[in-house]
Amino acid sequence: MDREIYITGAGVVSAIGMDKAATLDAIINQRSGVEPVRYLSTSHTGLPVGEVKRSNDELREMLDIPPSEAFIRSSLLGIPAVGEALRQARLDDRSSLRVAFLSGITVGGMDQAEWMYPDFLRNDSKNAYIELNDCGACAEQIADYMGGFDLVSTVVTACSSSANTVMMGADLIRSGRADLVVAGGTECLSRYHVNGFNTLMILDREICRPFDRDRAGINLGEGAGYLVLESSGMAARRGVKPIGRIAGYRNVCDAYHPTASSPDGLGPYLAMKGAVEDAGLKPEDIDYINAHGTGTPNNDLTEGLAAMKLFADGVPPIASIKACTGHTTSAAGSFEAVVSLLALEHNFLPVNMNFRNKMEEHSFTPVTNPEPARPVRHILSNSFGFGGNDSAIVLSKI
Repeated sequence: MDREIYITGAGVVSAIGMDKAATLDAIINQRSGVEPVRYLSTSHTGLPVGEVKRSNDELREMLDIPPSEAFIRSSLLGIPAVGEALRQARLDDRSSLRVAFLSGITVGGMDQAEWMYPDFLRNDSKNAYIELNDCGACAEQIADYMGGFDLVSTVVTACSSSANTVMMGADLIRSGRADLVVAGGTECLSRYHVNGFNTLMILDREICRPFDRDRAGINLGEGAGYLVLESSGMAARRGVKPIGRIAGYRNVCDAYHPTASSPDGLGPYLAMKGAVEDAGLKPEDIDYINAHGTGTPNNDLTEGLAAMKLFADGVPPIASIKACTGHTTSAAGSFEAVVSLLALEHNFLPVNMNFRNKMEEHSFTPVTNPEPARPVRHILSNSFGFGGNDSAIVLSKI
């Protein structure tokens, strides 16, 4: 069995750009896309968020989708990212291959349903949007638009959703159920999103400060990220150049609390440890940790403690990019996996923007200044979801 899982295509959409080139430029130049609310209709207009800089009408026009067709914003964000990944993987013609599409999401079509529901109560003119509220509808909508998929499935595990699609995709290939898998996730902002996190009192009123002593919460974001996965043998037969590989992964659930991580970081520790071991590596082989790093008091403390437990006195360079992009929630795992691929390809370490003061509980400080170009071989990318559903992926150079 061919266990080598290669990545042959990747695509992203976020607050810092509509493709990988724009994303790379923003991250290298430390340009944040987190700004006051512009596109979402909400009373919380002063909140900084990582919005994609396109209205729904602009996205529809870009994708040639007429206004008469019912489309949710998460699908409108996901389609360009899937398209970029497919183009890089040279998968325009998928007719002779068994290609699966796996997409992570949590809020689903709430962005439209929350507006249409009052009308739905009075008449049935908006039923198409009500039906798109279901999380699975987004994956189906993207798959129908793109065409050529043999299996379509949705993963919903909150902020680890899209990381888990990557793991599921690797398993599908290794088990022989698919020749290739397009795996990732998409999520848009909604009033439900903003009101919910605001009620939890974990939204920062300024640009967030991951791993900072004075951190005050997250900035919500939106976006999409997708990877094309295939075995090394399939990539060789198709004659495509891999851009990286999924070396190892692990998903665990500590089930400590509905929203918080366990105080000792048990779940994050087990996820990171399992991913490194699955990759056949030692902790000292990891060159960089792409941290979940949300900016909340609980997450940053426990993720740091977990890293200290796994890496002892040798915690590798670690940073969160969420002050640059906002927290893209269900899309974070795959979006940040693409950022990790860019770091591997261009031999740089994304920095932890907006950091000021070291946490006394941590033995390390995050990467805050661009380092000179250096070989980057293995990156550990973390995604931790509500309920303790914690995932870690090791991405490596070929």
